[in-house]
Amino acid sequence: SNTEQEEEEEQEEEESEGEDPDDERDLGRIFAKRIQWSVENLASRSQVVEELVGDLLRVFKILLSDSFFPVLKPAIGVGSAFEGWSPHEDDVVYCLLVPLKPPHGHAFHLELGTTGKIQVKDSCVRVVLECTCTREQLVGDMLCFVHNPEEELRRNQDPSLLDTLCTGSYLDVQKTALWFQNLVKPAWVVVPQSLYYNMEVLPSSRSCKLQLTNASTRTLFVEMMFGVQQGDSDIFLSSENTEAIFTPSTTWPESYAVAEVKFFRHMASQVPHNSVHLKCLQLYARILVGTGFSTYALKTAVMHLLTTTPLSGWRRRDFLLRLEDITQYLRCCLEEKRLNHFFFGNENVPEEISLPPALQTSEPFNLFQRLAQDPDTHAEALREFDEL
Repeated sequence: SNTEQEEEEEQEEEESEGEDPDDERDLGRIFAKRIQWSVENLASRSQVVEELVGDLLRVFKILLSDSFFPVLKPAIGVGSAFEGWSPHEDDVVYCLLVPLKPPHGHAFHLELGTTGKIQVKDSCVRVVLECTCTREQLVGDMLCFVHNPEEELRRNQDPSLLDTLCTGSYLDVQKTALWFQNLVKPAWVVVPQSLYYNMEVLPSSRSCKLQLTNASTRTLFVEMMFGVQQGDSDIFLSSENTEAIFTPSTTWPESYAVAEVKFFRHMASQVPHNSVHLKCLQLYARILVGTGFSTYALKTAVMHLLTTTPLSGWRRRDFLLRLEDITQYLRCCLEEKRLNHFFFGNENVPEEISLPPALQTSEPFNLFQRLAQDPDTHAEALREFDEL
């Protein structure tokens, strides 16, 4: 059992260190053990959600097989729940990114916005029609959108993606989200999980949010976002919301969520078996709820520390020491008004994570830029951190 395993690990730690029972590290081990930890629940529910969304997308594939809508690739679990931690135990949102590929006769051209800006917020996905005359002659299953008369195309073929989910020549986030939401209801009745869960589509203009409730009224919140991959990298242009008050429907911000979940999977294979890095994240995230500090800043700090602190130092006996490290790291960042984004020009990014060359060589981006620009906000942040 998990309890027996923990006791064995504790005994191994004590024997290897020969610690005094009153040692501060022993206290850290006790704290780490006593904290309620839901990693098993998160892992099992994440698996349930992945299977459910996988079944749903397989039905979509059948429904869309002869259409010119985007091709939906297998969903990728992202966000804190799939990384193994969560700021909220009771209302966890299980986020997945659904990669989109262009249908036959179409190509996606990514137009990245202002470089060096976080999320490259003004990026777009331009849809271009491609000649399929050779395919038309060989296979005969579609007319070429480029070289056949419009009237013939209208009469004999479904409309192109440009005529359905685009605004002008650009893929429209809101049209894509609405199209996907409308597909969910007819597809849901076919998937096996519909026997066990009542499904409700919640309002969302840039994603598809589902509320799933089973017979014992346990609820799962699932959010599916859409993304277009940048080359072969782990960076996507996605439909996720930005912090901007208004985001145009043709804007696809840059997302690092897939790279982040790959980072935590990679670290899980490197750290000691009883590592407390996720417990540190979980505890600190709950402390930060309701404050002006974002969990993203916290996660970034922990990612930096995981690549600069010896991995052997993340055992359960080191729990309090690592919490202190996080506190000191965040305080230094606040005082210097600088917290570097993890993936911008950072040589410590594990080589298992694939980044676009421009991101690898770019100047570090400061997540605390707002503090550097506004002395009042900076002073307030320092005050609030002291209280924490």
